[in-house]
Amino acid sequence: MSSSDRPVVAVAFHSGYGHTAVLAEAVARGAGEAGAEVVSIPVDAITDEQWARLDDADAIIFGSPTYMGTASAAFHAFAEASSKRWAVQQWTDKIAAGFTNSGGKSGDKSSTLGYFATLAAQHGMHWINLGLLPGWGSTTGSEHDINRLGYFLGAGAQTPTDAGPDAVHKADIATAEALGARVARVASILQAGRTAVSA
Repeated sequence: MSSSDRPVVAVAFHSGYGHTAVLAEAVARGAGEAGAEVVSIPVDAITDEQWARLDDADAIIFGSPTYMGTASAAFHAFAEASSKRWAVQQWTDKIAAGFTNSGGKSGDKSSTLGYFATLAAQHGMHWINLGLLPGWGSTTGSEHDINRLGYFLGAGAQTPTDAGPDAVHKADIATAEALGARVARVASILQAGRTAVSA
C-alpha cells in the first residue's frame, strides 16, 4: 500500500457506452479533491503495470454499467482475473467501494453493487458505503437532489439508453464525486492509524 503522505485511490471500471466513464471521472475528481492520489484504470484493457498500481493502492473503487442485472462481462472478466490476487489475499485490508449506471431508475443496480461488495469481501477488503441520505424522497425534494435514486451500498446512476455520455445526470455526477471523497477520507484515516500503530 501507499508509503506516501497521501492515500492512493484506484478507480477500476468498465464503460460500455461512455456513461460509466463519466461517473468514473467524477469519482476520481472527488477523491482527488479530498486529498488522495488517484489512478483510473479501464479494466477491459488492463496492463501488468496497472495491475501493479491496484496492488499498491490503498483503496479500489469498482465501477461498471449494470447489464442484465449484474456488472458487464468485461468487468466480470477483470474480477475473475483478480483471482490470482485472491489466492494469496494480496488485497486484504484495502478499502473498497463501488458505483454503477443503468437505463432504468432501479435497473437492478443493487445487484451490481452487491456483487462488488461480495468481490471485495472475497479479497478481504473493507467496504465503504455511500454514506448519504436518499434524495428526492419527499414532496419538497427533486431529481436534482444528491443521491436522488436513494442507494446506500454505493453510488447508483441512471441515464436514458438512447442518450450519450453528456446526458449523465448532474445529481448522479455529484453523488459519484461524494463517493470518491468519502473513500479518500476513510483511506486517509486508515493510513494515519496504520502509521500511528507502526510508530
